[in-house]
Amino acid sequence: MRYFANTAGVVLLFASAGMLQAETWTIDPAHSSAQFSVRHMMVSTVRGEFTKLSGTVELNEKEITRSKVEANIDATTIDTRNEKRDGHLKSADFFDVANHPTITFTSGKVEQGSGGRLKVTGDLTLRGVTRTVVLDVEALSPAVKDRQGNLHSGTSATTRINRKDFGISWSASLDGGGVVVSDEVKITIDVELIKKDAPAPGASK
Repeated sequence: MRYFANTAGVVLLFASAGMLQAETWTIDPAHSSAQFSVRHMMVSTVRGEFTKLSGTVELNEKEITRSKVEANIDATTIDTRNEKRDGHLKSADFFDVANHPTITFTSGKVEQGSGGRLKVTGDLTLRGVTRTVVLDVEALSPAVKDRQGNLHSGTSATTRINRKDFGISWSASLDGGGVVVSDEVKITIDVELIKKDAPAPGASK
């Protein structure tokens, strides 16, 4: 009797695991980007973006807190609409893209918020330095299907970091006090996710 009880428990365990299995969604680089903004000379805000973003989301709709995120940003694609400034930002004073061309984020914990929002805590690696950050993530948009049968969904995430925490300490003082570049950086990530249509069993590839 104990054997059958244990067997039934194992079956239920694997059945539950199957129900909670995550599905892989891929970040669409053509419709995703990471933007940032910093205060300049304490009087204006300079905005820029990284135009190449890739990665995956292991989305567990049955138990959303078991979901996982991995994202990669190509730091060489920085664009602030000013070629000279972009060159300086790519240098060793800031992102040092020659030695650290990729910015990465790997989630460690996902928490459910109100209204479908999520708090995603993870490791952000920038300029070779890893720090823990928390992303405030909007609820995923309702999925829509394209002509090929693939599903598309989207979301936005925001966070704030101190650039000096990642070894980006360059600045210059102003005559009247203050600095040229603020330490706080606001980050917004907009992503479109794609889940490929699974071929029917027995269908030719």
